[in-house]
Amino acid sequence: MPELLLVLALALIVIGPSKLPDIARALGKGLAEFRRATDELKHSFNEESGTAATRDRLLKEGKIKPPEPAGNPYTDGTSDKKEDAAAVETAGVTSPEGEKKAVDPAQTEGEKTTHG
Repeated sequence: MPELLLVLALALIVIGPSKLPDIARALGKGLAEFRRATDELKHSFNEESGTAATRDRLLKEGKIKPPEPAGNPYTDGTSDKKEDAAAVETAGVTSPEGEKKAVDPAQTEGEKTTHG
C-alpha cells in the first residue's frame, strides 16, 4: 500500500492535477478492454475444448465416424475422364459449318508450340 501511495504522489507531481483524471480514465478503459478480450479468449478456448471432447467421446462410442481423407486428383490418378473430355469439349471452336471441334487449349491458333 505505501508503494501505491508513492506512485500516485509522483504521478500527481509529474502529470499535474488537471491531467491525472483523464489519464486514470484512459487507463481504466484500457484495462477493462484488456479484461474483456481475455475473457472472450478464455470462453472461446473452453468452448473449443468442449467441442473437441464431445467429438472424441462420440468417436469412441462409435456414434460418428471420422471423415475419410479426400483423394487428390492431381496425384493419385483417380480423376474422372468424363470431366477431362468435357473440359476439352468446352475449349473447342465452332467451324464455319456450325460443327464444334475439340481443340487442345495449349495449342490455339495464336499459341502454337514447337518442341526441339
